[in-house]
Amino acid sequence: MAGSTPSKSGKRRTRISAAHRTSDKPQDRLWRMRFLATLAETSNVSAAARAAEIDPSHAYKVKRNEKGFAAQWRAALCEGYDLLELEVLHRLRFGEPKDGDAKFDNATALRLLSQHRETVAKERAIRDNADVEEVRASLHKRLLDMRDEVLASRKAVSGD
Repeated sequence: MAGSTPSKSGKRRTRISAAHRTSDKPQDRLWRMRFLATLAETSNVSAAARAAEIDPSHAYKVKRNEKGFAAQWRAALCEGYDLLELEVLHRLRFGEPKDGDAKFDNATALRLLSQHRETVAKERAIRDNADVEEVRASLHKRLLDMRDEVLASRKAVSGD
């Protein structure tokens, strides 16, 4: 999948195999959907990369180079943390299932939530701010439309 080679500057650079390089073909971008869905489900980059059948370094490289993918990544993590919060709350309120095979580490979940609280809060603020900007733009457009209607009606009344 990927290897590591020294660059001219002496730093190590990740080399992505041709099969995993970004392309405009929809079938080549399927990994992104799988990666983001698994990231939202698990909050785990390594697990998401395995599900997408890519090297984690490739996902990080695309995140660094593409703002849109970076935003989707943050949104997936926010969704993952929301799901984790709900899971922890459910377990704290109703207890652990006795016959389940899967073990759930509440302490680790709480630690993860507290470590990333600030990151999630920032992402939510960015989303909320985007919503505010959309509302402002919508109101501004509506006011301009109303102004145009008033001016048109004045013009019609004055006979110009």
